[in-house]
Amino acid sequence: MIRISFPDNSVREYSESITGYEIAKSISPMLAKDVLSITVNGSLMDINRPIHEDASVKLHKWDDDEGKHAFWHSSAHLMAEAVAMLFPGTKFGIGPAIENGFYYDVEPGNGAVITDADLPKIEKMMIELARQKNDYERTEVSKQDALDFFGNKNETYKLELINELEDGTISFYRQGGFTDLCRGPHLPNTEQIKAVKVLSIAGAYWRGDEKRKQLTRIYAISFPKQKMLDEYLVKLEEAQKRDHRKLGKELELFTFSQKVGQGLPLWLPKGARLRERLETFLKKVQTKYGYEPVITPHIGQKELYVTSGHYAKYGADSFQPIHTPAEGEEFLLKPMNCPHHCEIYRAKPHSYRDLPLRYAEFGTVYRYEQSGELHGLTRVRGFTQDDAHIFCRPDQLKDEFKKVIDIIFYIFKALDFKDYIVQISLRDPANNEKYIGSDENWEKAETAIIEACQEKGLKTIVETGEAAFYGPKLDFMVRDAIGRKWQLGTIQVDYNLPERFDLEYIGQDNAPHRPIMIHRAPFGSMERFVAVLIEHTAGKFPLWLTPEQAVILPVSEKYNDYAKKVLNFLNNSDIRAVLDDRNEKIGRKIRDNELKRTPFLLIVGEKEESLGEVSVRKQGEGDQGGMKIEEFAAFIHREVNKMIEEIEQ
Repeated sequence: MIRISFPDNSVREYSESITGYEIAKSISPMLAKDVLSITVNGSLMDINRPIHEDASVKLHKWDDDEGKHAFWHSSAHLMAEAVAMLFPGTKFGIGPAIENGFYYDVEPGNGAVITDADLPKIEKMMIELARQKNDYERTEVSKQDALDFFGNKNETYKLELINELEDGTISFYRQGGFTDLCRGPHLPNTEQIKAVKVLSIAGAYWRGDEKRKQLTRIYAISFPKQKMLDEYLVKLEEAQKRDHRKLGKELELFTFSQKVGQGLPLWLPKGARLRERLETFLKKVQTKYGYEPVITPHIGQKELYVTSGHYAKYGADSFQPIHTPAEGEEFLLKPMNCPHHCEIYRAKPHSYRDLPLRYAEFGTVYRYEQSGELHGLTRVRGFTQDDAHIFCRPDQLKDEFKKVIDIIFYIFKALDFKDYIVQISLRDPANNEKYIGSDENWEKAETAIIEACQEKGLKTIVETGEAAFYGPKLDFMVRDAIGRKWQLGTIQVDYNLPERFDLEYIGQDNAPHRPIMIHRAPFGSMERFVAVLIEHTAGKFPLWLTPEQAVILPVSEKYNDYAKKVLNFLNNSDIRAVLDDRNEKIGRKIRDNELKRTPFLLIVGEKEESLGEVSVRKQGEGDQGGMKIEEFAAFIHREVNKMIEEIEQ
């Protein structure tokens, strides 16, 4: 007999070689029907794999990320089987589950090209194959057998992957007529895959390397019920309406230029005003919490980033070094702000009385993202972080960390992000080469984050292997208005950069001590944050934040002079208003400006001019009647002040 421990701390005894499915069935037949995968002693496994020793287990259903992962990973194999049947001779790359669905990278055989017109055929074939109820069968194979199997099929991409694996760690999964290299886990069989949508195709360089062959990436999603797919497609349609790239163009917020370069956004006047207001908002909060502004250059000597460790960790993803006329002199576009802030700290000696020191900067950094990974504002090559670095004593660490949590929650409240996940991201102790610093410092940093979260009463999840290379972190994943998850704010504890830069302060004992560094960015990056905000609000920004609070619409050219007087009055009253004096009919002006999501439309004609009024239309609510100009200005200020008071409560 073996002892199986469950998440509720209960323990049951079972016969050795019990499977996850059999454990679920012993609890409830309904659970056995719904369970998709199992975690055994921290390892995710198929539910039909035997367990041979005492273990802690957790059963995963559809509502769990681990359950969806098994479902979508199995569906990726099903899609590969469908592609293999429709396009004989296809070579296969990788086919992982992703946050929403899965993809497979393929090289179609015999010179074929997969187009959008082929997607319904792939979808139909997947459903036919799923109905065959084929089992997903796992076999463990030797490295040589794996090489022989895929060598005979001329699967060059699989052979490359196998050559990087250690003998004794290789497994195949087979369903129907398709066999794939995979560690799993998978569903018991294809029967549970009831609904499929093949969504799109894109080009993807093999292993993300622009020098390698470009494969065809096929994106899809699947569900255990047709109703779930129908609901997802409604959300997907809404997501497409909210796409920040589409709305950014319609609202005239930002643009891109091939001449400027891929992944380098150009902020238009309205977008610049929106971003400026976000920066002003955060600067006020930071001033309240004792932050000092600093400014650092966009480049630094290569040696700076060698010292910090960024060159070793980010060198491959950075722009190439800038060589000056001086022999041997090299600069890099700044990949991170923290090395510069370390040098600011070093600029003068510090006492224990000086700490904590909080340096804040909206600093632009640069990473050479692969062109295939670029996506609007969410993945760019130049972005501005709302960066700050706190240098503190060990006795100040937890309090400073908790204050940053307060700032992040204040921002979430202000922008109506109510649904979020707080993740403690720790290092992977089995992969030390990914990180810098001693085990002792890592343990202290991880303990500080865990204790700070406990003291704040935060409900957290823990992810091993997701830490930054220099320290553990607390990440805030926000769900937007239609349920998508975005990683925004982050707080990191760092014992390592202060050591690498030899930072010190003189303690009460008159001896030198090492400060601890906290990295924090509540927005993450201005670009990504604005993209998420656009999609979360569908471009209808809060009244206190929106670049334009009102637009004045004269019914004809005859009333342009009065419209200008209204504009001047509102602007002098700190109301952000603009004038639409195009020679268009008033109905057209109303429609156009409603599409721009302007909160208030102010119509002026003969009656309004004679009474010193504006006729007010509110976005989404229509006609609000006439209002004196002074009354409207006072109304806007009341509404904004009410919002700010609610945020500060």
